[in-house]
Amino acid sequence: MKTTTLGIACALALAACGENSPPPAPEPPPPASTPAPTAPAPVEPAAPAAEAPAATADTVPGDAKPAAEVSDCSTTIEGNDAMQFNVGSITVPSSCSEFTITLRHTGQLPVNAMGHNVVISRASDRQAIAADGAMGGVEAGYLKADDNRVIAHSDLIGGGQTTSVSFSVSAIQGDGPYEFFCSFPGHWATMRGTLQVG
Repeated sequence: MKTTTLGIACALALAACGENSPPPAPEPPPPASTPAPTAPAPVEPAAPAAEAPAATADTVPGDAKPAAEVSDCSTTIEGNDAMQFNVGSITVPSSCSEFTITLRHTGQLPVNAMGHNVVISRASDRQAIAADGAMGGVEAGYLKADDNRVIAHSDLIGGGQTTSVSFSVSAIQGDGPYEFFCSFPGHWATMRGTLQVG
């Protein structure tokens, strides 16, 4: 009986000890897997930017502008306060003996600030005509008096005004090319276009 009682007591003691034992430690989480380093994606070299064609003395700023509409041996073109003609070329019909260009200044600035005219000459003479005419001032239309390189020219006008110039078509049938341009200082480099007989 003592042995049975002792066995029961031991069993109870062991059971009691088991209840008071600390809980088993949680299993540590598996180590985080570090992704293997990857090589950076190859960077493709950027395509070289297309270079704009360099401007040359033969490049006419009006090349990208529309041609003037011609009717009855005449045309009307416009100049504005942004120093631009609205057309880049004028083709004179070969059936015309005389041709008239009418210029409308669609801007608002006065003649002494943003005057425009139409001067006709060989393209090769334009720069020299403008340089020599700069001394003449607004009263002379920024043209040298009796300049024989000038085939024809209109008056210099300001915003809201209109002028015109007529000339013999035979005058632009010789050695060209020919241009129309504005002789106001600084304008002649960009306000110009081609003039030809077609």
